[in-house]
Amino acid sequence: MQITSTPLSAALRRLVVPGFVVLALSSSFSFVPAALFAQAKPRVVEIIGSDDMKYNTTSIAAKPGEQITIRITAKGTMPAVAMSHNVVVLALKTDPAAFVNAGITSRATEYIAPANKAQVLAATKLVANGQTAEVTFKVPAVAGSYPYVCTFPGHFAAGMKGTLLVKK
Repeated sequence: MQITSTPLSAALRRLVVPGFVVLALSSSFSFVPAALFAQAKPRVVEIIGSDDMKYNTTSIAAKPGEQITIRITAKGTMPAVAMSHNVVVLALKTDPAAFVNAGITSRATEYIAPANKAQVLAATKLVANGQTAEVTFKVPAVAGSYPYVCTFPGHFAAGMKGTLLVKK
């Protein structure tokens, strides 16, 4: 069997360097590791926060090391000063009630106490009616139940919480 080469296939071979893919953008070339080029996009989890201070999704199943994007959309009629929502994923074994209570006066930091920032695995910004925010992160390697909460004052106590369930 004889393999022949066309000018097009020869040109493509010159663009593929072992382990790298060369992307031609405008008049410049960029080297991107082939492993990154082939990576799948993160799975997107859509969450809606409403005026009843509840998430429409209270459980997210994920695999250790998986990349996910949590996207929160606020739907309601109340003004931002009275009703905004976020999603804050907390470290394993974090007491969500104590975490939320510690941040109740921390308006400048999205109601997350600066001293507790290390307990946050991922967090969206606060969003008001009609707004959307998202955060992409790598799911922890350790299996377990990771709480997620809304830190806007009063929302956690009203039931705006959920669990990221990491299972192998």
